[in-house]
Amino acid sequence: MSTIQLAVLARTSRPQSVLRRFLALDAVVTGANALAYLALSGPLGRFLGADATLLLALGAFLAGYATGVGLLAARRRPPALGVRAVVEANLAWSALSLVALALWLSPTTAGAVWTVLQALTVAGFAALQHLALKARQEIDS
Repeated sequence: MSTIQLAVLARTSRPQSVLRRFLALDAVVTGANALAYLALSGPLGRFLGADATLLLALGAFLAGYATGVGLLAARRRPPALGVRAVVEANLAWSALSLVALALWLSPTTAGAVWTVLQALTVAGFAALQHLALKARQEIDS
């Protein structure tokens, strides 16, 4: 993906703004997911075929993670190390989601679809954030 394509997706041509927007979008989506798991763990658990306690724990974890990513996005110039940590955490989440689905989760069909879709979404955030960081670093050098 080129810098121009990233700029179109983020609706800005400034690499710094592109990076911050992709981090902020990640924080918002993750935070919404966290709130849903925390507020609706019972009904969502039944719908997805997941234990409500697991969803509560994931919701708490995701709320903290979303807050951290949001704080990073709010910085005028998010540090490269922090962005790389988010990218790696997102990739780990995606991989672990798919491994869990294959090895130990027994979700409903909706739960299996949800697991794959969220893993792909999170991997997409990782890719966009990585490319935006790379574009920023190219401008800086």
